[in-house]
This record gives sequence, structure tokens and C-alpha cells, in this order.
Amino acid sequence: MIVFKTRADLQQHLEDQQTQGHRIGFIPTMGALHQGHISLINRALEEGMMPVCSIFVNPAQFNDKQDFEHYPSTIAEDIALLDQAGCAVLFLPSVQEIYPHGAEQAKAYDFGFLETVFEGAKRPGHFNGVGKVMAILLDIVKPDALYMGSKDYQQCLVVQELCRQMGIDGRTRFVTCPTTREPDGLAMSSRNRRLTEAQRARAGLIYQCLVSIQSKSLGDMPFATVQKECLDLLTEKGFVPEYVALADANTLEQLNAYEPGRKMIALIAAKTGDIRLIDNMPVN
Repeated sequence: MIVFKTRADLQQHLEDQQTQGHRIGFIPTMGALHQGHISLINRALEEGMMPVCSIFVNPAQFNDKQDFEHYPSTIAEDIALLDQAGCAVLFLPSVQEIYPHGAEQAKAYDFGFLETVFEGAKRPGHFNGVGKVMAILLDIVKPDALYMGSKDYQQCLVVQELCRQMGIDGRTRFVTCPTTREPDGLAMSSRNRRLTEAQRARAGLIYQCLVSIQSKSLGDMPFATVQKECLDLLTEKGFVPEYVALADANTLEQLNAYEPGRKMIALIAAKTGDIRLIDNMPVN
């Protein structure tokens, strides 16, 4: 695996590789890698792509300064993990390399409704920051395919919209990969490293709630009843739930009831201590 720290060197290498017939599969990350990230590398390899990964903790997408300061950094471990997985290239830029004139001066994108609901509502400015860094990274890498995990479902929709606004949706194929889970169902996340033993022991409850929402869509129980059951259970077990919701899977329009025949997604965000966990599950 070759590591690049400047965009100029990376672009020259990738242009050479594409001239030789290699197709670029891009996996953007913020480091603290786990098997969920490696599953994206594996998917790129399975599809005949040359995996290119980036590690960049983007200050522009953190509306909570403390969350940014506490975000785990495990660069040496990450490099070893990527190398072992067969990643071909790692882009490891500095903040100055990505934002030479400051993040405030980077082009901002308007994601409309997607910025007003769920993660957009709970983390003001977050998707604006995601859009800025992803636009820069996509312009540098110019991938043939972009691989992202569905745990951050709303972010996937935002980045798909970004590709459309950038006019690269015809050139770069967007690939959403399944959420990788622990044996108890907890979605793998870099933030899981910060969970205490007690918090980790009960964190799988979020997955159990999602399964309940999914399974009860096939019966006669109204969604409002299932929603209340989940909120009460999470609260009883020490979580501070931010939302337990059902939405249209394409638009994220919030739904008050199960709608058979409609593609739906269940979404949960809850805090345990100062750690915020999010997850989702298709409902039909």
C-alpha cells in the first residue's frame, strides 16, 4: 500500500493507474477503522476495483467541539489493517491540505430537506461539513465507484445528492454496503471504542428495537405503539433517546404509520453517557 499526504502526488499516481486500465474504488473514512470499513475494501476488490482509502477527521462536520477532540485516532493500527486487507492507496492529508484557505471558504452545498430532519436537525451544520469535504475528496480522487456503509443512512442520501449536484453521478457509481454488526447486533462504529463495559453490554438494545419495529410491521400493531415501547425500553435501560422513527427510505419523509408497499426505513439515535449511537434498518 502506498501512502500519500498531498493531493498533487495522489492525483498523479491515480491518473497513471487509470491510464493503465485500473478502476478506482474510493472508501472515505475518518480513521479508527474496524471491520465495517474493511468490508468496503473487500467489496471494492470483489468488483475488480483498485481500493483507495482516505483517513481525514473533518473538523467542518463536527458541531460539538468535544466530540471532535475525543474522536479516536489510531493511525498506525489503521495503516496495518488497510495494508493487510489489500488496500492499494491511502490518502492521509492534513487539514491544511484539504482546506488551504480554511473550511469556511470551501464551497457549501444545499441539501434541502435532508438537512432539516433526524441527523440534520440534531446536528446543525453537520451535513454542510460533510458536503464540503466529500466534494473536495471526490474532485481529488475522481473515483469510478464510491463505497459507503448504510449505518450512516442519511449521510449516504446526502452524498448521493452531492454527486448529483456535482454532475458526477453518471461517472462515479455510488455503492451502499450493508451495515457490519457485532454478534449482539450493535452496528460497528468508531465511537464504540469509547463505550464503557456497562454501556457496551446494553448497546445491542438499539438493534433489538430496530428488529422489533421491522417485525411488527407485518402485524396489526400500530407503529405509534411500537415506537412508544422502544422509547420506554431505551429510557428504562439508561439511554437518552433522541428519536425512534419510521421514514420513507428514499426521501426520509417521516411516517406516522406503517405503509405496506412503501419502501421504509426505521431510524434510531440515542445517547448513553456522552456517547451518541445511531442505527437504522429497512422495514420492507
